[in-house]
Amino acid sequence: MELHFSRTNGDIDDMIDRLLGRADVHHPEMIREMIISALKAGQETDYLADLKLMRTTMKEMRYTSKVFGPYRTRKKVTIFGSARTTPDEPIYRKCVEFSRLLAEAGYMVITGGGGGIMQAGNEGAGVENSFAVNIRLPFEQETNPVMNGSERVITYKYFFNRKVAFLKEAHAVVLFPGGFGTLDEAMETMTLIQTGKNPPIPLVMIDEDDGDYWENLFGFIRDTLLKKGLISGEDFSLFSITRDPAEAVALIRGFYRVYHSMRYVGNLLVIRLNRAIDTDHLRILQDEFAEILAPGGHFRLTGPLPKEQDQPDLLHLPRLVFEFNNRSFGLLKAFIRRLNSF
Repeated sequence: MELHFSRTNGDIDDMIDRLLGRADVHHPEMIREMIISALKAGQETDYLADLKLMRTTMKEMRYTSKVFGPYRTRKKVTIFGSARTTPDEPIYRKCVEFSRLLAEAGYMVITGGGGGIMQAGNEGAGVENSFAVNIRLPFEQETNPVMNGSERVITYKYFFNRKVAFLKEAHAVVLFPGGFGTLDEAMETMTLIQTGKNPPIPLVMIDEDDGDYWENLFGFIRDTLLKKGLISGEDFSLFSITRDPAEAVALIRGFYRVYHSMRYVGNLLVIRLNRAIDTDHLRILQDEFAEILAPGGHFRLTGPLPKEQDQPDLLHLPRLVFEFNNRSFGLLKAFIRRLNSF
């Protein structure tokens, strides 16, 4: 019997409904589709490796949601950097200081749970303000002593699930100098923001006092990728570089000064605000950022839209709504910075 997501599966639909009722689940229609997906996978493939991948992915993401769930209202910053950095290096101490300042500002940190910069991030914030999203590797990646034994440690089999956790839960990403893994995370984060697959968030690179790690990297990007037309000038709005931990914290906090969050409702981009702006500010945005609008679009102030009732904890926030061109994500980040200047 071929299964369908529509309710055309006869007795199987009835059995699933009874199971959902007995299990007392949240959002039963969503869970029903997940069950149908699992059953269809069992019908459509006999390749055990694929089924194992699907099973493990589901289990890992379920546990991720369980661990992070109680902390949904806490802002979090993901920290990337070298696992090989030693505690006697200045950049290690700088990461400890940065994370300490973050925790004092009310943020939690997410690291990869290993040594080096990951350990420094957990050390500065303290175990009570830390998560560790670790990965099973044949080398170099035991849980660091700060997080060892914490209930906020998750160990993944698959890198792609771990990558989702790093960004799904983050309100900012901060990178310290590192190897291939750090550069991978830097490029992936920029790509996801650039393409709109991740909401705009602060992306901050921190270097040593006399360091040129990030300047050299982005010098190559500017002199090669930009010159060849492989990226746009607006893409340089996606990130910031600093050597000062306090400035890095200020950049993150400043990003949420007026801007709260965003979502799409139909063809509208809804910007939720921590405080209202006035019509003079609206005119400034219209003059300076008309380029990010779809043809015929305009900025307007409003309350929550009818389709936003599914997030009742955010209904009190004022809104700035417009028809976004779904292309200028670098400029969108610059737009948010301008919004935060009001």
